[in-house]
Amino acid sequence: MKDLLSKNVSEKLLSIAVAVLIWLNFAAQTDLAGLLAAPLQFRHYPNDLEISSVVSESIQAEVRGSAGQLRDLVGNLSAVIDLASVKSPGERTFTIGNGELNLPSGVKLVRTVPAQVRLTFEKRANRFLKVEIPFSGLLKPGVTIERLEITPPMLEIVGPESKVALARNPVSDPLDLSSVTEDSEHRLAVYIAEPEVRFVTTPSVKVKVHLSRNR
Repeated sequence: MKDLLSKNVSEKLLSIAVAVLIWLNFAAQTDLAGLLAAPLQFRHYPNDLEISSVVSESIQAEVRGSAGQLRDLVGNLSAVIDLASVKSPGERTFTIGNGELNLPSGVKLVRTVPAQVRLTFEKRANRFLKVEIPFSGLLKPGVTIERLEITPPMLEIVGPESKVALARNPVSDPLDLSSVTEDSEHRLAVYIAEPEVRFVTTPSVKVKVHLSRNR
């Protein structure tokens, strides 16, 4: 028995390796179906319009292909919607198919979830809003705030027309008064509650605090 195992070892190892390669190749070519996430992207976004409706970050694509092909698609699949036809405000419906997914040869699209995406477009609008500075903590006894200098006093926002019109004044991070013992300058980040709008410039302000001492 020992002699049988020790004879032609290299040929036997080669046969095992060939068998493994054949099996791996068969497994890679086996037709499978899988549900893959595809981030939603847009091409030819109109310069003067904004999407005001809620947009999903991704869709699910059920595709069929070999195990190797599906494995390669994981993390590399995206759904690209062409907005070149959008010229004016209103609702538009887009069907997601092979053209939007750009699947490689040999991979078949079974369905997408959702199969369509409806977007609402509005005119892009800009607006300047006053920055509000909230306080936290208390000043030391005998000290009061004489004045605040806020630079810039207003920040510009941009977004869908209806959302910009309803936007409330942005608010900075709280200014901690307990740490203010003399005239000082503070850099504060600024936040706006409406997620559909954004700041045109860096959302921060410089606040100079001028104190006066009670007599």
